[in-house]
Amino acid sequence: MAYQTINPASGAVLKTFEDISDADLRTAVAKAQTAYEHDWRHRSIADRARIVRAAAAKLREHTEEYAGYVTLEMGKLIAEAKAEVSLSADIMDYYADRAEAYLQAQSIPDAPGNTVETLPLGIILGVEPWNFPYYQLARVVGPQLMVGNVVMIKHANSVPQSAQAFARLFEEVGAPKGVYTNIFATIDQVGWLIDDFRIRGVTVTGSERAGAAVAERAGRALKKSVMELGGSDPFIVLEDAPLEAALDNALWGRMNNTGQSCVAAKRFIVVGKERGQAFLAGFTSRMAALHAGDPTDPATTLGPVSSERAMKGLLHQIEEAKKAGARIVLGGGRLDRPGFYVEATILADISKSNPIYTQELFGPVASFYVVDDEDEAIELANATPFGLGGSVFTGDLDTAGAWRPVSKAAWCSSITRRGRHQPCRSAASRTLAMAVNCRNWASVNSSTAALSACRPSARRPLPWIRQANRERNQVENSNEDRSGSIFRCRPAAETHHDLWQSWFYRRDTAQELPI
Repeated sequence: MAYQTINPASGAVLKTFEDISDADLRTAVAKAQTAYEHDWRHRSIADRARIVRAAAAKLREHTEEYAGYVTLEMGKLIAEAKAEVSLSADIMDYYADRAEAYLQAQSIPDAPGNTVETLPLGIILGVEPWNFPYYQLARVVGPQLMVGNVVMIKHANSVPQSAQAFARLFEEVGAPKGVYTNIFATIDQVGWLIDDFRIRGVTVTGSERAGAAVAERAGRALKKSVMELGGSDPFIVLEDAPLEAALDNALWGRMNNTGQSCVAAKRFIVVGKERGQAFLAGFTSRMAALHAGDPTDPATTLGPVSSERAMKGLLHQIEEAKKAGARIVLGGGRLDRPGFYVEATILADISKSNPIYTQELFGPVASFYVVDDEDEAIELANATPFGLGGSVFTGDLDTAGAWRPVSKAAWCSSITRRGRHQPCRSAASRTLAMAVNCRNWASVNSSTAALSACRPSARRPLPWIRQANRERNQVENSNEDRSGSIFRCRPAAETHHDLWQSWFYRRDTAQELPI
Protein backbone atom coordinates (compact mmCIF):
# COMPACT_ATOMS: atom_id res chain seq x y z
CA MET A 1 0.00 0.00 0.00
CA ALA A 2 1.72 3.18 -1.18
CA TYR A 3 1.43 6.19 1.11
CA GLN A 4 1.88 9.17 -1.18
CA THR A 5 1.27 12.89 -1.28
CA ILE A 6 -0.29 13.56 -4.69
CA ASN A 7 -1.44 17.12 -5.24
CA PRO A 8 -5.00 16.78 -6.61
CA ALA A 9 -4.82 20.29 -8.06
CA SER A 10 -2.00 19.25 -10.38
CA GLY A 11 -1.75 15.45 -10.29
CA ALA A 12 1.91 15.66 -9.30
CA VAL A 13 3.39 13.02 -6.99
CA LEU A 14 5.22 15.04 -4.34
CA LYS A 15 6.36 12.54 -1.73
CA THR A 16 6.25 8.81 -1.04
CA PHE A 17 6.42 7.11 2.36
CA GLU A 18 7.49 3.58 3.25
CA ASP A 19 5.03 1.16 4.82
CA ILE A 20 5.81 0.26 8.42
CA SER A 21 7.72 -3.00 8.73
CA ASP A 22 6.24 -5.94 10.63
CA ALA A 23 8.99 -5.63 13.24
CA ASP A 24 8.38 -1.92 13.74
CA LEU A 25 4.64 -2.52 13.97
CA ARG A 26 5.12 -5.10 16.72
CA THR A 27 7.34 -2.62 18.55
CA ALA A 28 4.70 0.12 18.16
CA VAL A 29 1.99 -2.10 19.65
CA ALA A 30 4.25 -3.04 22.56
CA LYS A 31 5.00 0.63 23.26
CA ALA A 32 1.32 1.52 23.14
CA GLN A 33 0.46 -1.29 25.53
CA THR A 34 3.22 -0.26 27.91
CA ALA A 35 2.08 3.36 27.79
CA TYR A 36 -1.45 2.27 28.61
CA GLU A 37 -0.66 -0.24 31.36
CA HIS A 38 2.08 1.65 33.18
CA ASP A 39 1.37 5.30 32.56
CA TRP A 40 -1.63 6.81 30.77
CA ARG A 41 -4.48 4.93 32.40
CA HIS A 42 -3.11 5.79 35.85
CA ARG A 43 -2.81 9.52 35.26
CA SER A 44 -5.32 11.90 36.73
CA ILE A 45 -7.99 13.31 34.47
CA ALA A 46 -6.45 16.75 35.00
CA ASP A 47 -3.07 15.53 33.77
CA ARG A 48 -4.56 13.89 30.69
CA ALA A 49 -6.55 17.06 30.03
CA ARG A 50 -3.37 19.11 30.21
CA ILE A 51 -1.87 17.08 27.36
CA VAL A 52 -5.00 17.14 25.22
CA ARG A 53 -5.51 20.89 25.72
CA ALA A 54 -1.88 21.54 24.86
CA ALA A 55 -2.27 19.57 21.62
CA ALA A 56 -5.37 21.60 20.76
CA ALA A 57 -3.52 24.85 21.45
CA LYS A 58 -0.57 23.73 19.33
CA LEU A 59 -2.95 22.90 16.50
CA ARG A 60 -4.52 26.37 16.63
CA GLU A 61 -1.13 28.02 16.89
CA HIS A 62 -0.05 26.40 13.62
CA THR A 63 -3.33 26.71 11.73
CA GLU A 64 -1.68 27.85 8.50
CA GLU A 65 0.76 24.95 8.49
CA TYR A 66 -1.80 22.30 9.30
CA ALA A 67 -4.39 23.64 6.88
CA GLY A 68 -1.70 23.65 4.23
CA TYR A 69 -1.14 19.91 4.54
CA VAL A 70 -4.84 19.22 4.04
CA THR A 71 -5.14 21.45 0.99
CA LEU A 72 -1.97 20.02 -0.51
CA GLU A 73 -2.92 16.37 -0.03
CA MET A 74 -6.67 16.19 -0.65
CA GLY A 75 -7.51 19.52 -2.28
CA LYS A 76 -9.73 21.09 0.37
CA LEU A 77 -10.29 24.80 -0.18
CA ILE A 78 -7.93 26.69 2.11
CA ALA A 79 -10.68 28.46 4.07
CA GLU A 80 -12.41 25.14 4.71
CA ALA A 81 -9.11 23.56 5.73
CA LYS A 82 -8.56 26.29 8.32
CA ALA A 83 -12.10 25.78 9.60
CA GLU A 84 -11.39 22.06 10.01
CA VAL A 85 -8.27 22.82 12.03
CA SER A 86 -10.30 25.08 14.32
CA LEU A 87 -13.11 22.54 14.75
CA SER A 88 -10.63 19.75 15.52
CA ALA A 89 -9.00 21.82 18.24
CA ASP A 90 -12.43 22.69 19.65
CA ILE A 91 -13.35 19.00 19.85
CA MET A 92 -10.23 18.14 21.82
CA ASP A 93 -10.84 21.03 24.20
CA TYR A 94 -14.46 19.96 24.58
CA TYR A 95 -13.53 16.58 26.01
CA ALA A 96 -10.64 17.91 28.05
CA ASP A 97 -13.01 20.40 29.69
CA ARG A 98 -15.83 17.94 30.37
CA ALA A 99 -14.13 14.65 31.15
CA GLU A 100 -14.04 15.29 34.91
CA ALA A 101 -17.83 15.53 35.01
CA TYR A 102 -18.48 12.78 32.48
CA LEU A 103 -16.28 10.29 34.33
CA GLN A 104 -17.91 10.70 37.71
CA ALA A 105 -19.23 7.45 39.16
CA GLN A 106 -22.99 7.23 38.71
CA SER A 107 -25.44 5.94 41.27
CA ILE A 108 -28.24 3.67 40.06
CA PRO A 109 -31.46 5.10 41.50
CA ASP A 110 -33.35 1.81 41.47
CA ALA A 111 -30.48 -0.17 42.98
CA PRO A 112 -29.25 1.51 46.18
CA GLY A 113 -25.59 0.94 46.87
CA ASN A 114 -24.83 0.15 43.23
CA THR A 115 -22.68 2.46 41.14
CA VAL A 116 -21.48 2.58 37.56
CA GLU A 117 -17.96 3.66 36.70
CA THR A 118 -16.41 4.30 33.31
CA LEU A 119 -12.89 2.97 32.89
CA PRO A 120 -10.46 2.60 29.98
CA LEU A 121 -9.86 -0.64 28.11
CA GLY A 122 -6.53 -0.28 26.33
CA ILE A 123 -5.44 0.31 22.74
CA ILE A 124 -8.05 1.56 20.28
CA LEU A 125 -7.33 1.19 16.57
CA GLY A 126 -8.70 3.84 14.22
CA VAL A 127 -8.81 3.40 10.44
CA GLU A 128 -9.58 6.89 9.22
CA PRO A 129 -10.42 8.55 5.88
CA TRP A 130 -8.92 11.32 3.82
CA ASN A 131 -11.87 13.69 3.54
CA PHE A 132 -11.47 15.32 6.99
CA PRO A 133 -7.89 14.42 7.93
CA TYR A 134 -7.92 16.13 11.37
CA TYR A 135 -11.59 16.18 12.32
CA GLN A 136 -11.84 12.41 11.93
CA LEU A 137 -8.88 12.02 14.28
CA ALA A 138 -9.95 14.60 16.85
CA ARG A 139 -13.34 13.00 17.45
CA VAL A 140 -11.59 9.70 18.24
CA VAL A 141 -8.59 11.07 20.10
CA GLY A 142 -10.37 13.59 22.33
CA PRO A 143 -12.64 11.16 24.17
CA GLN A 144 -10.35 8.14 24.00
CA LEU A 145 -7.34 9.84 25.51
CA MET A 146 -9.43 11.54 28.16
CA VAL A 147 -10.97 8.27 29.37
CA GLY A 148 -7.45 6.78 29.60
CA ASN A 149 -7.25 4.68 26.45
CA VAL A 150 -4.39 5.00 23.98
CA VAL A 151 -4.83 5.09 20.21
CA MET A 152 -3.16 3.73 17.11
CA ILE A 153 -4.19 5.38 13.85
CA LYS A 154 -3.95 3.97 10.34
CA HIS A 155 -4.83 7.00 8.24
CA ALA A 156 -5.74 7.07 4.54
CA ASN A 157 -2.76 6.45 2.28
CA SER A 158 -3.37 9.75 0.43
CA VAL A 159 -2.83 12.04 3.46
CA PRO A 160 0.45 10.85 5.01
CA GLN A 161 1.81 14.32 5.80
CA SER A 162 -1.44 15.28 7.52
CA ALA A 163 -1.25 12.05 9.52
CA GLN A 164 2.31 12.69 10.60
CA ALA A 165 1.57 16.30 11.47
CA PHE A 166 -1.28 15.33 13.80
CA ALA A 167 0.92 12.74 15.53
CA ARG A 168 3.60 15.41 16.06
CA LEU A 169 1.16 17.44 18.12
CA PHE A 170 1.31 14.90 20.92
CA GLU A 171 5.06 14.42 20.67
CA GLU A 172 5.62 18.16 20.93
CA VAL A 173 3.39 18.66 23.97
CA GLY A 174 5.02 15.84 25.94
CA ALA A 175 2.60 12.94 25.64
CA PRO A 176 4.28 9.65 26.59
CA LYS A 177 5.45 7.56 23.64
CA GLY A 178 2.72 5.14 22.67
CA VAL A 179 -0.24 7.26 23.75
CA TYR A 180 -0.81 8.36 20.14
CA THR A 181 0.76 6.29 17.39
CA ASN A 182 0.51 6.91 13.65
CA ILE A 183 1.22 3.84 11.53
CA PHE A 184 1.63 3.53 7.76
CA ALA A 185 0.19 0.03 7.81
CA THR A 186 -0.83 -2.28 4.98
CA ILE A 187 -4.23 -3.95 4.76
CA ASP A 188 -2.73 -7.24 5.93
CA GLN A 189 -1.12 -5.51 8.90
CA VAL A 190 -4.47 -3.96 9.88
CA GLY A 191 -5.89 -7.49 9.96
CA TRP A 192 -3.05 -8.60 12.20
CA LEU A 193 -3.71 -5.68 14.54
CA ILE A 194 -7.41 -6.53 14.80
CA ASP A 195 -6.49 -10.09 15.73
CA ASP A 196 -4.04 -8.97 18.44
CA PHE A 197 -5.62 -9.27 21.89
CA ARG A 198 -4.04 -5.98 22.98
CA ILE A 199 -6.17 -4.06 20.48
CA ARG A 200 -9.45 -3.71 22.35
CA GLY A 201 -11.62 -2.05 19.73
CA VAL A 202 -11.54 -0.77 16.18
CA THR A 203 -13.36 1.97 14.31
CA VAL A 204 -13.54 2.64 10.58
CA THR A 205 -14.86 5.63 8.69
CA GLY A 206 -14.74 4.95 4.99
CA SER A 207 -16.13 2.81 2.20
CA GLU A 208 -18.55 -0.08 2.54
CA ARG A 209 -15.85 -2.42 1.27
CA ALA A 210 -13.37 -1.35 3.94
CA GLY A 211 -16.01 -1.40 6.66
CA ALA A 212 -17.25 -4.86 5.73
CA ALA A 213 -13.71 -6.26 5.73
CA VAL A 214 -12.87 -4.79 9.14
CA ALA A 215 -16.22 -5.74 10.67
CA GLU A 216 -15.80 -9.34 9.49
CA ARG A 217 -12.29 -9.57 10.93
CA ALA A 218 -13.34 -7.93 14.18
CA GLY A 219 -16.32 -10.25 14.46
CA ARG A 220 -14.10 -13.30 14.18
CA ALA A 221 -11.94 -11.86 16.95
CA LEU A 222 -15.05 -11.12 19.10
CA LYS A 223 -13.98 -7.52 19.19
CA LYS A 224 -16.05 -4.36 19.34
CA SER A 225 -16.16 -2.40 16.10
CA VAL A 226 -17.90 0.69 14.79
CA MET A 227 -18.38 1.51 11.13
CA GLU A 228 -19.50 4.74 9.51
CA LEU A 229 -19.71 3.92 5.84
CA GLY A 230 -21.30 6.76 3.98
CA GLY A 231 -24.53 8.59 3.46
CA SER A 232 -26.90 9.87 0.81
CA ASP A 233 -28.63 12.64 2.70
CA PRO A 234 -31.95 14.02 1.45
CA PHE A 235 -32.52 17.78 1.32
CA ILE A 236 -36.29 18.27 1.32
CA VAL A 237 -37.88 21.58 0.37
CA LEU A 238 -41.55 22.00 1.29
CA GLU A 239 -43.86 24.32 -0.58
CA ASP A 240 -43.83 26.94 2.18
CA ALA A 241 -40.04 27.03 2.55
CA PRO A 242 -38.29 30.40 2.07
CA LEU A 243 -36.72 29.76 -1.31
CA GLU A 244 -33.59 31.93 -1.07
CA ALA A 245 -32.62 30.54 2.33
CA ALA A 246 -33.15 27.00 1.08
CA LEU A 247 -31.02 27.68 -2.01
CA ASP A 248 -28.17 29.17 0.00
CA ASN A 249 -28.17 26.16 2.28
CA ALA A 250 -28.42 23.81 -0.69
CA LEU A 251 -25.25 25.17 -2.26
CA TRP A 252 -23.25 24.93 0.97
CA GLY A 253 -24.76 21.58 1.90
CA ARG A 254 -23.81 20.02 -1.42
CA MET A 255 -20.50 21.74 -2.18
CA ASN A 256 -18.79 21.98 1.20
CA ASN A 257 -15.54 20.00 0.91
CA THR A 258 -16.26 19.76 -2.84
CA GLY A 259 -19.17 17.50 -1.98
CA GLN A 260 -16.92 14.90 -0.36
CA SER A 261 -18.67 14.48 2.96
CA CYS A 262 -20.72 11.57 4.26
CA VAL A 263 -23.29 13.99 5.70
CA ALA A 264 -23.43 16.30 2.69
CA ALA A 265 -26.81 17.01 1.09
CA LYS A 266 -26.86 14.79 -1.98
CA ARG A 267 -30.49 14.25 -3.01
CA PHE A 268 -32.60 17.39 -3.44
CA ILE A 269 -36.32 16.67 -3.13
CA VAL A 270 -38.76 19.53 -3.75
CA VAL A 271 -42.49 19.32 -3.09
CA GLY A 272 -44.61 20.86 -5.85
CA LYS A 273 -43.92 21.26 -9.58
CA GLU A 274 -43.78 25.06 -9.61
CA ARG A 275 -41.60 25.21 -6.53
CA GLY A 276 -39.40 22.53 -8.09
CA GLN A 277 -38.87 24.57 -11.24
CA ALA A 278 -38.01 27.69 -9.24
CA PHE A 279 -35.62 25.77 -6.97
CA LEU A 280 -33.86 24.07 -9.88
CA ALA A 281 -33.36 27.39 -11.69
CA GLY A 282 -31.87 29.02 -8.59
CA PHE A 283 -29.73 26.01 -7.70
CA THR A 284 -28.40 25.70 -11.25
CA SER A 285 -27.46 29.37 -11.27
CA ARG A 286 -25.57 29.07 -8.01
CA MET A 287 -23.74 25.89 -9.02
CA ALA A 288 -22.79 27.34 -12.41
CA ALA A 289 -21.27 30.39 -10.74
CA LEU A 290 -18.67 28.34 -8.84
CA HIS A 291 -15.14 29.17 -9.89
CA ALA A 292 -12.65 26.32 -10.33
CA GLY A 293 -9.06 27.06 -9.43
CA ASP A 294 -6.14 26.50 -7.12
CA PRO A 295 -7.52 25.46 -3.71
CA THR A 296 -4.86 27.56 -1.98
CA ASP A 297 -6.38 30.68 -3.59
CA PRO A 298 -9.13 32.15 -1.37
CA ALA A 299 -11.01 33.21 -4.53
CA THR A 300 -11.47 29.59 -5.64
CA THR A 301 -14.93 28.15 -4.95
CA LEU A 302 -14.63 24.79 -6.75
CA GLY A 303 -11.64 22.67 -5.88
CA PRO A 304 -10.51 19.30 -7.18
CA VAL A 305 -11.76 15.97 -5.90
CA SER A 306 -9.25 14.09 -3.79
CA SER A 307 -7.70 11.73 -6.33
CA GLU A 308 -7.69 10.50 -9.90
CA ARG A 309 -9.51 7.38 -8.75
CA ALA A 310 -12.23 9.47 -7.12
CA MET A 311 -12.57 11.58 -10.25
CA LYS A 312 -12.84 8.58 -12.57
CA GLY A 313 -15.34 6.86 -10.29
CA LEU A 314 -17.57 9.91 -10.18
CA LEU A 315 -17.43 10.42 -13.94
CA HIS A 316 -18.35 6.76 -14.41
CA GLN A 317 -21.38 7.17 -12.16
CA ILE A 318 -22.51 10.21 -14.15
CA GLU A 319 -22.14 8.34 -17.43
CA GLU A 320 -24.06 5.31 -16.14
CA ALA A 321 -26.81 7.58 -14.82
CA LYS A 322 -27.05 9.24 -18.22
CA LYS A 323 -27.29 5.87 -19.97
CA ALA A 324 -30.13 4.92 -17.61
CA GLY A 325 -32.12 8.01 -18.62
CA ALA A 326 -31.00 10.77 -16.26
CA ARG A 327 -30.91 14.28 -17.64
CA ILE A 328 -27.76 16.35 -17.13
CA VAL A 329 -28.98 19.79 -16.12
CA LEU A 330 -25.50 21.18 -15.53
CA GLY A 331 -21.93 19.97 -15.97
CA GLY A 332 -21.41 16.25 -16.20
CA GLY A 333 -17.77 16.11 -17.25
CA ARG A 334 -14.15 16.68 -16.34
CA LEU A 335 -12.87 20.24 -16.34
CA ASP A 336 -10.20 20.97 -18.95
CA ARG A 337 -7.36 21.79 -16.61
CA PRO A 338 -4.57 19.92 -14.79
CA GLY A 339 -5.56 17.98 -11.71
CA PHE A 340 -8.64 16.05 -10.72
CA TYR A 341 -11.47 18.51 -11.35
CA VAL A 342 -15.09 17.54 -12.01
CA GLU A 343 -17.64 20.07 -13.18
CA ALA A 344 -20.34 21.10 -10.73
CA THR A 345 -23.12 18.78 -11.89
CA ILE A 346 -26.88 18.46 -11.44
CA LEU A 347 -28.75 15.32 -12.55
CA ALA A 348 -32.54 15.17 -12.90
CA ASP A 349 -35.25 12.80 -14.23
CA ILE A 350 -33.81 9.92 -12.21
CA SER A 351 -35.97 6.80 -12.28
CA LYS A 352 -36.06 4.07 -9.63
CA SER A 353 -34.16 1.78 -12.00
CA ASN A 354 -31.32 4.27 -12.40
CA PRO A 355 -28.23 3.10 -10.48
CA ILE A 356 -27.72 6.49 -8.82
CA TYR A 357 -31.21 6.33 -7.32
CA THR A 358 -29.69 4.39 -4.42
CA GLN A 359 -25.97 5.18 -4.78
CA GLU A 360 -23.91 7.76 -2.96
CA LEU A 361 -22.39 10.49 -5.16
CA PHE A 362 -19.20 11.58 -3.37
CA GLY A 363 -18.25 14.80 -5.09
CA PRO A 364 -19.70 17.94 -6.71
CA VAL A 365 -22.74 16.16 -8.14
CA ALA A 366 -26.34 16.68 -7.00
CA SER A 367 -29.40 14.62 -7.87
CA PHE A 368 -32.70 16.48 -8.17
CA TYR A 369 -36.28 15.26 -7.73
CA VAL A 370 -39.74 16.83 -7.76
CA VAL A 371 -42.58 15.12 -5.86
CA ASP A 372 -46.28 15.87 -5.51
CA ASP A 373 -46.67 15.82 -1.74
CA GLU A 374 -44.95 15.32 1.58
CA ASP A 375 -45.74 11.62 1.83
CA GLU A 376 -43.96 11.04 -1.46
CA ALA A 377 -41.02 13.12 -0.20
CA ILE A 378 -40.70 10.92 2.89
CA GLU A 379 -40.86 7.77 0.79
CA LEU A 380 -38.14 9.05 -1.54
CA ALA A 381 -35.98 10.26 1.34
CA ASN A 382 -35.99 6.74 2.77
CA ALA A 383 -35.41 5.00 -0.58
CA THR A 384 -31.73 4.37 0.07
CA PRO A 385 -29.77 1.92 2.22
CA PHE A 386 -27.69 4.82 3.51
CA GLY A 387 -28.41 6.92 6.55
CA LEU A 388 -26.75 9.59 8.70
CA GLY A 389 -28.58 12.87 8.18
CA GLY A 390 -31.15 14.85 6.30
CA SER A 391 -32.66 18.32 6.03
CA VAL A 392 -36.22 19.58 5.80
CA PHE A 393 -36.83 23.20 4.81
CA THR A 394 -40.14 24.75 5.76
CA GLY A 395 -41.59 28.09 6.75
CA ASP A 396 -43.31 26.49 9.75
CA LEU A 397 -40.96 24.93 12.28
CA ASP A 398 -43.93 23.38 14.07
CA THR A 399 -44.13 20.90 11.20
CA ALA A 400 -40.70 19.47 12.03
CA GLY A 401 -42.13 16.68 14.16
CA ALA A 402 -43.99 15.31 11.16
CA TRP A 403 -40.66 14.33 9.65
CA ARG A 404 -39.72 11.72 12.21
CA PRO A 405 -40.47 8.92 9.71
CA VAL A 406 -37.34 9.94 7.82
CA SER A 407 -34.78 7.34 8.97
CA LYS A 408 -31.99 9.81 9.54
CA ALA A 409 -31.10 12.58 11.94
CA ALA A 410 -33.19 15.43 10.54
CA TRP A 411 -32.28 19.11 10.68
CA CYS A 412 -35.15 21.53 10.17
CA SER A 413 -34.40 24.56 7.97
CA SER A 414 -30.68 23.85 8.18
CA ILE A 415 -28.24 21.58 6.45
CA THR A 416 -26.84 18.61 8.34
CA ARG A 417 -24.07 19.99 10.52
CA ARG A 418 -21.05 18.60 12.31
CA GLY A 419 -20.19 19.83 15.75
CA ARG A 420 -19.43 18.94 19.32
CA HIS A 421 -22.99 18.76 20.60
CA GLN A 422 -25.48 17.59 17.97
CA PRO A 423 -26.77 14.03 18.01
CA CYS A 424 -26.67 12.09 14.78
CA ARG A 425 -28.52 8.79 14.62
CA SER A 426 -29.79 6.60 11.86
CA ALA A 427 -31.74 3.42 11.28
CA ALA A 428 -30.24 2.81 7.86
CA SER A 429 -28.28 -0.38 7.35
CA ARG A 430 -25.12 1.07 5.85
CA THR A 431 -24.42 3.47 8.65
CA LEU A 432 -23.91 1.09 11.60
CA ALA A 433 -22.59 3.95 13.68
CA MET A 434 -22.98 7.62 14.23
CA ALA A 435 -20.98 10.36 12.61
CA VAL A 436 -21.37 13.24 14.98
CA ASN A 437 -21.30 13.82 18.69
CA CYS A 438 -24.20 12.88 20.92
CA ARG A 439 -25.09 12.82 24.58
CA ASN A 440 -27.87 10.27 24.52
CA TRP A 441 -26.30 7.91 27.03
CA ALA A 442 -28.99 5.26 27.32
CA SER A 443 -29.81 4.41 23.71
CA VAL A 444 -28.26 1.40 22.03
CA ASN A 445 -27.48 3.62 19.04
CA SER A 446 -26.37 6.65 20.99
CA SER A 447 -23.21 8.29 19.74
CA THR A 448 -20.81 7.52 22.52
CA ALA A 449 -17.10 7.40 22.50
CA ALA A 450 -15.09 5.65 25.14
CA LEU A 451 -14.34 1.98 24.86
CA SER A 452 -14.97 1.60 28.51
CA ALA A 453 -15.46 -1.20 30.94
CA CYS A 454 -18.55 -0.28 32.94
CA ARG A 455 -18.60 -1.79 36.37
CA PRO A 456 -21.88 -1.88 38.31
CA SER A 457 -21.56 -3.66 41.62
CA ALA A 458 -23.57 -6.85 41.85
CA ARG A 459 -23.97 -10.05 43.86
CA ARG A 460 -23.22 -12.94 41.52
CA PRO A 461 -20.78 -15.85 41.78
CA LEU A 462 -17.46 -15.31 40.06
CA PRO A 463 -17.96 -18.00 37.38
CA TRP A 464 -21.06 -16.11 36.23
CA ILE A 465 -19.04 -12.92 36.22
CA ARG A 466 -16.40 -14.44 33.97
CA GLN A 467 -19.10 -15.77 31.67
CA ALA A 468 -20.64 -12.32 31.47
CA ASN A 469 -17.29 -10.91 30.44
CA ARG A 470 -16.87 -13.52 27.71
CA GLU A 471 -20.29 -12.70 26.37
CA ARG A 472 -19.93 -8.94 26.56
CA ASN A 473 -19.82 -8.44 22.79
CA GLN A 474 -23.26 -9.98 22.43
CA VAL A 475 -24.88 -7.83 25.07
CA GLU A 476 -27.29 -5.21 23.75
CA ASN A 477 -29.02 -2.99 26.25
CA SER A 478 -30.81 -3.70 29.48
CA ASN A 479 -32.43 -1.18 31.78
CA GLU A 480 -34.52 -3.69 33.67
CA ASP A 481 -34.75 -3.19 37.41
CA ARG A 482 -33.24 -6.37 38.81
CA SER A 483 -30.23 -7.05 40.98
CA GLY A 484 -27.17 -8.07 39.03
CA SER A 485 -28.60 -7.14 35.66
CA ILE A 486 -26.38 -5.60 33.03
CA PHE A 487 -26.93 -1.87 33.11
CA ARG A 488 -26.18 0.38 30.20
CA CYS A 489 -23.37 2.55 31.45
CA ARG A 490 -22.85 6.26 31.08
CA PRO A 491 -19.97 6.71 28.64
CA ALA A 492 -16.98 8.86 29.27
CA ALA A 493 -17.51 11.12 26.33
CA GLU A 494 -19.76 11.81 23.43
CA THR A 495 -18.82 11.20 19.85
CA HIS A 496 -19.61 8.68 17.15
CA HIS A 497 -18.18 5.51 18.62
CA ASP A 498 -21.11 3.58 20.01
CA LEU A 499 -21.33 -0.13 20.80
CA TRP A 500 -17.89 0.02 22.36
CA GLN A 501 -19.13 -0.49 25.87
CA SER A 502 -18.35 -3.73 27.62
CA TRP A 503 -19.54 -4.85 31.00
CA PHE A 504 -18.10 -6.76 33.91
CA TYR A 505 -18.93 -6.99 37.56
CA ARG A 506 -17.47 -6.56 40.99
CA ARG A 507 -18.94 -7.14 44.42
CA ASP A 508 -18.20 -3.72 45.83
CA THR A 509 -16.54 -0.51 44.77
CA ALA A 510 -13.01 -1.54 45.70
CA GLN A 511 -12.65 -5.14 44.56
CA GLU A 512 -10.99 -6.00 41.25
CA LEU A 513 -12.12 -9.20 39.60
CA PRO A 514 -9.62 -11.71 38.18
CA ILE A 515 -11.10 -11.78 34.67
